[in-house]
Amino acid sequence: MQVIIEDLSELRALCGPHDSYLKLMSNMLGTRILTRGNELLLQDASDSQQQRFSQMIVYLQKLHRQGRQLDRWIIQTLQDLISSKDDADISSYLNINVPVPSGPVIYPKNVRQSEYLMQMNKMDIVFGIGPAGTGKTFLAIAKATEQILNHEKHKLILTRPVVEAGENLGFLPGDLSQKISPYLRPLYDALEMLMPLSTIRKFEENGVIEVAPLAYMRGRNLTNCFIILDEAQNTTREQMKMFLTRMGSGSQMIVTGDVTQVDLPRPSHSGLKQVASLLNNIPEIGFSFFTSRDVIRHPLIQKIIDAYEEAEK
Repeated sequence: MQVIIEDLSELRALCGPHDSYLKLMSNMLGTRILTRGNELLLQDASDSQQQRFSQMIVYLQKLHRQGRQLDRWIIQTLQDLISSKDDADISSYLNINVPVPSGPVIYPKNVRQSEYLMQMNKMDIVFGIGPAGTGKTFLAIAKATEQILNHEKHKLILTRPVVEAGENLGFLPGDLSQKISPYLRPLYDALEMLMPLSTIRKFEENGVIEVAPLAYMRGRNLTNCFIILDEAQNTTREQMKMFLTRMGSGSQMIVTGDVTQVDLPRPSHSGLKQVASLLNNIPEIGFSFFTSRDVIRHPLIQKIIDAYEEAEK
């Protein structure tokens, strides 16, 4: 089978640096892909392999012509979508994004991230549950940034339970915000990738961005806010119920956590562990469950997570 690519710049984009994208597609398809001039050649391929390859090239060409930067994540996502979705679904998964005003357009890097963003677009409460490195927190911050900068929500509230991960940090100096800021550093890292530091500081001074320990949420009615609860595996069952019932009209809550990294004295009492079985039958609440396969950091992280899970079994 051969595919002719007339535009040489498009051919280079499809092949990737040092033909790395062709090698990735070759491994996925289980056959060999060669280049000859402006042709892509698929060798000794079955009808099924030829069809999948043709679909992948067509979608990659569409994305490139739309101005998307092709990468290995797009190719992996396409492979998963072509294996499990029809054409209409594939287009909707590929086109979903978070256009941060005056900043980057954030695209999901795998099918699970696409589903997570789709839930954020439709539901007022969304849980992102899974291991580190899967993009749960970053995508929540991206969606919050978009809504705050577009004035769709008047306040972003960042909260988490203040539980130390096996260390006793002792007394921390400063006011409340300064005391809890070290615990919320991952959220600030994501914010700083999406908006200038000066804007973040201005929003903090004006109360548009509020940092609050989970314990300080009791009794509040949060109206027209975007609220992110991070490290939710360290909430107790009572704290989780208290937090979820703070939501007022016009607000949206995103809850993220990893149930394999509970730092509570009694891990079985984790509110995040309970809530997945307690609320998953409510159609207006979304649950996205990530696995080690969805890790988008260094490829070693996936292997580390798998090794720990196997040891725990």
